[in-house]
Order: sequence, then structure tokens, then C-alpha cells
Amino acid sequence: MSFASETKNELARIEPEKKCCQLSEIAAYIRTAGSIGIVGFGRFRITITTDNAAVARHYKKLIKSYFDIETNLDITEGGAVGKNRKEKKYNYSITIDPDNNSEAILRECGILMIREGHNYFADGIYSGLIKSKCDRRAYLRGIFLGVGTMSNPEKAYHLEFVMNSEAMANDLKKLINSFTDLSAKVVARGKKYIVYMKKADYISDTLAIMGASGQVLKLEDIRIRKSMMNTARRAMNCDSANVDRVIDASMKQVESIRLIAENKGLNWLEPKLLEVAVIRLEHPEASLQALGEMCDPPLKKSGVNNRLRKIEEIADRIRTGS
Repeated sequence: MSFASETKNELARIEPEKKCCQLSEIAAYIRTAGSIGIVGFGRFRITITTDNAAVARHYKKLIKSYFDIETNLDITEGGAVGKNRKEKKYNYSITIDPDNNSEAILRECGILMIREGHNYFADGIYSGLIKSKCDRRAYLRGIFLGVGTMSNPEKAYHLEFVMNSEAMANDLKKLINSFTDLSAKVVARGKKYIVYMKKADYISDTLAIMGASGQVLKLEDIRIRKSMMNTARRAMNCDSANVDRVIDASMKQVESIRLIAENKGLNWLEPKLLEVAVIRLEHPEASLQALGEMCDPPLKKSGVNNRLRKIEEIADRIRTGS
């Protein structure tokens, strides 16, 4: 399963409690993954499609929770997938008919509007759905579940949303950039508009904002491993054996710090140890000398080493339960 699919599966398990967040996420998903058909007498049918079973179940349940309606879920068999073309792909369609107030749903989702007595379909993101931070988080999650994808971080850092209109792409860019320290860009690709990010920090923060905490940890583990490998390659001509020892020691230190964080919380550590622990997590590839220079006041290598040794001793006691 791809990293993007794993991310969507995790996000599909999130059940927003607040009604405003439920509506924002539903509206974003209908906007990006839905199609609207006319079924006679000016009435509308909404059809939402996905190839992810978890996402289909999630929105069927979410729509039921917010609008109190039962939707139809149809499953059709698609083409073969996988390396040997032996796996079957399925498409899932959720249908909301006029009898289930499809027109009212489109209006509440900011998609169907009225001007001078006539209906029209609005483009872009309806501002009334993203007034609060929690609504923006939910809307971003709904768009990712609809049209988001990302590369395997083992190979490259790239997250993108494929939009049908320039207005929608620019609105999404504005929404993403409303979060602190995030920056997305827009590029045209044929008739589509791509909102994308290529910096690992941006992608990690975006996953966290959407609620994919498990995938954030996976991404950070990959980043640490890649950073260490790059450091090792640069230093290999000098002393490959010494580099291996440095990497092993750093990995052991990071593992010990995370163990303490999971069992006690980092703030449980005394301030001097906490300072070194945070710096080591942020700079897993750094030498003891570099870590010492980052401390306030600066420490010698021996001082940093003593603090890290104490952290490992604490972790060992947690492991043994002593």
C-alpha cells in the first residue's frame, strides 16, 4: 500500500465531533470528489466517487451523522492493479438523490448559490465554511481525501492536490498558507491546477494539521534515517567506522528520548536533560560538539555526553521497570 493510501486510511478513521467541522469536511469532499447531475424538473443528484473503501465508509457515515440521511453506496469492479496485474480495483460511489434534499445539501456546502433569482454553481471555497481553525483543518482533510496524493518519502518529498479550476487552486493555496510556517504553490498542468509542497517540513506539518499523526511519525523516522545516511556518505572518505559508531550512538539516543517521551513525557526530565534531549531530536545527525554549541550556555563535548548518558540510563530503567 502506498504512503498516500495509508495516509487516507488514517484520516478516514477521524470522526469530527463538532458539527461545523463535519460540514466543512463533507463540503470539501463533495467539492473535489463529487459530480452533480440534473435528474429532471431542475432537481439535482450528487454522486461522490472514490477507489478507497475506508474513505467511502467514512463519508457515508459522516453524511448520515450531519444530514441524517441514508445514502446509496454502489461498488463496481475496475481494472487490475499491482505488479502482476492480479489485484482487483474497486470503485465506490455514494449517491444523494433529490428525495434526500440534495439541493439543500449543495446550498449548505456553499456549492449551489443563487443570484438575482437564478441558481449557479460557485467556484472556489465558500468562506463561511472556513472561519475557524478547526474548520480549516477539516476542510483541508476533506480535500486531501478527495484529490490529495503524495510521493513515497523514501524517494522524494512531494504532496499535491489536483484541482479542476484556478480559483479553487488559489483558494486552497490561501487556506494552506493561513497556517503558521506553511507555504504552498500552484502550477498549471494541462487543464488541471496543482497545489503542491516539496519541503519535508511543510509536508510533515500538513499531515499533522489534517490529523494523520501516525503518518507524521513514519515520515519523521524516514527523514532521520535519510539524514543519517547522507551524513554517513559525506563522512565515509574520512572514517567510515567512526561514522557508524556516531550513527549508532545517535540512533540509540533518539530511541531513548522517544521512549521517555512516550512513557513519562519529555517535560518530566530535569531542565538540563530536557534541553539536550530536544536538541538531539531536532538534530539527530549532529556531533556532540555541535550539540554543545547549540546549548545555552554552550557545553563541552564531555558535558553533552554526560547528559545523554544520563538520559540513556533513565530509558534503561524504564525498559527494565526498575
